Amino acid sequence: MNVPPPYEIRARHSASTVTVYQAYPPSIGLPAARDGRFPAAWKRDRMTWIKPSFLWMMYRCGWGTKEGQETVLAVEITREGFVWALENAELSHYVRGVHPDQEAWRRSLRGAPARVQWDPERDLRLDPLPYRSLQLGLSGEAARRYADEWTVSVRDVTGLAHEIHGLVRAGEWDGAAGLLPRETPLECLSAPRPVPASP
Repeated sequence: MNVPPPYEIRARHSASTVTVYQAYPPSIGLPAARDGRFPAAWKRDRMTWIKPSFLWMMYRCGWGTKEGQETVLAVEITREGFVWALENAELSHYVRGVHPDQEAWRRSLRGAPARVQWDPERDLRLDPLPYRSLQLGLSGEAARRYADEWTVSVRDVTGLAHEIHGLVRAGEWDGAAGLLPRETPLECLSAPRPVPASP
């Protein structure tokens, strides 16, 4: 089995779109899925985190069972918007050798409309894997563009989350794995990484 690189963007994607996942209370998630866009109650002035990894989203929302995260959304956004966010992102934490110093990192972070965080990818048991998954935080201009310009479609995938979780609980691993969204590397895209780039 080939282990992915430690820092690699993997997602369900097409030539023009990238699918990311979020989880919300039904008051936000259901209108978003119904209308294909985020409702007025969705706060455009707050940071929002998007996750290209379905299983990392399942880890975060407990398969759609955690309070306030009962509705799991698959949000298809433009590839152009996703690239813009990456190109304007800063790492969410200071890393010696990547940033000149902590103050330089803070200045960069304050001015960045997006931030990158790399967390351990998860398996079907939601245990950590030895490679990372991207989380992309959007604030200010990026959050507004995400909600009002980049969003192509919004689907409620809570049922899928519950179905896969049921198979996992029953020990039907092959069946569960067969239902997972297919996520492949976005090889032409890159994001800030917490390690110096290889020469």
